Amino acid sequence: MTALSTVDRPTGDDTISRGPVRRLSSWLHRHSGIRLAGLLSAPLLWLLVAYLGSLAVLFVSAFWTVNSFTGDLVRQPTLANFRTILTEEVYRTVALRSLGVAAAVTVIDVLIALPMAFFMAKVASPRSRRILVIAILTPLWASYLVKAYAWRVMLANGGPVDWLFGGPGNGPGYGLPAIVLVLSYLWLPYMILPIYAGLERLPDSLLEASADLGGRARRTFRSVVLPMIVPSVIAGTIFTFSLSLGDYITVQIVGGKTQLIGNLVYANIGAANNLPFSAALATIPVLIMVVYLFAVRRSGALEEL
Repeated sequence: MTALSTVDRPTGDDTISRGPVRRLSSWLHRHSGIRLAGLLSAPLLWLLVAYLGSLAVLFVSAFWTVNSFTGDLVRQPTLANFRTILTEEVYRTVALRSLGVAAAVTVIDVLIALPMAFFMAKVASPRSRRILVIAILTPLWASYLVKAYAWRVMLANGGPVDWLFGGPGNGPGYGLPAIVLVLSYLWLPYMILPIYAGLERLPDSLLEASADLGGRARRTFRSVVLPMIVPSVIAGTIFTFSLSLGDYITVQIVGGKTQLIGNLVYANIGAANNLPFSAALATIPVLIMVVYLFAVRRSGALEEL
């Protein structure tokens, strides 16, 4: 018994080594703000270096140019790249086309997602609801390229979409309509899920009260449901709008000769080897999204993300 008690008793070295650790632990317990800062320091540092740092490099390099004779970077600040984008009609056209595609994809996804999310949250049984959620999440597990190339096969001349419209050559083929169609399909889950989450938090008592007051389904949806889920809808639009605005892979696969901002950025990085001009082009969707986020931040949509 004496030997066991001697082994179990902490030695002086253990007391000394554990003393500072315990004191530090007690001090952090009393200072919750410093403890939180320590926990968040690593991810915030990564965000600062990897994300904000890359954006800073992007904006700085947008003011550089490339020597047309040697192809070397000229690291002297100039507005030549932005002047070219603003004065050349082709770049203004591509920017407006990209903005229109992103807006069209967002509107289509909202129109499809609203009834689907409402049915899932308020009409379907709990078992059916789980099945529908899994069905919506399943496409997200598939590769982006697999889904895009699958649509390329379906939209090909003589493919399933052509036969759906009456025969070869009757479908949309490759081009701007195909881009909007494929992007709407790709980003639809990102619109359904925020709206579904917002509708799940909507009390059923509000719908019952509207019915008791004589409100029909359309009036209830317009006057009760829609105002309550506006932040969720806007949260979904942030995903669909931003992802469509910067996409270039789908455009290359099903876009035919159509050009969007992402394609111009890719072309100037690769074939043209003009990194500063690509950076200047890339600032367009970044600035558009910054303006959009500032516009919707008061709606509460950012809390729905």
